[in-house]
Amino acid sequence: MNFDNTTLIVAGAIFAAVILLLVLFLRRPKQRVSLSGAESRPLSPTSSARSIDLAEGRGVADEGAAAAKDVAGQILGVEAHPLVAPADGPPDNLQTLKGVGPKLAAQLNAAGFTRFEQLARLTPNEIALLDERMGAFKGRLARDRVSEQAAYLARGDTEGFESAFGKLGGA
Repeated sequence: MNFDNTTLIVAGAIFAAVILLLVLFLRRPKQRVSLSGAESRPLSPTSSARSIDLAEGRGVADEGAAAAKDVAGQILGVEAHPLVAPADGPPDNLQTLKGVGPKLAAQLNAAGFTRFEQLARLTPNEIALLDERMGAFKGRLARDRVSEQAAYLARGDTEGFESAFGKLGGA
């Protein structure tokens, strides 16, 4: 039996949707808790509102679409979630960032990161995903707050950078 790409993508989307529904069904709350009157503090740490930052989306529909994209990417053998947006302009000297030397800068360039603004736009989840690809430098991006440093330099705030991270250096 011969399948074309559309059939495989549709099958992957249906499979991902079924899995997503199962996960949502199994994770539903066991009991409902409501606060009465003016009391507004959470009853327990698990009932408090948490900030969940997902690089793929914030709603069920977005998550379903992302799951279908994951399955289709695996079937077709392509990168379903590229981390980096194309650079706009000449490359920046990433070695200006504290903790980024020539080897880490080369790895970031190989991953498509050439400008401060690209690094500044990364979400915590995207930083974690990129960190997984950094081999010997795993953990450095988060520990050295590379995205935060890049945000200062992307907007040209060298004074803010130096007050937060120390004297501006570079190779």
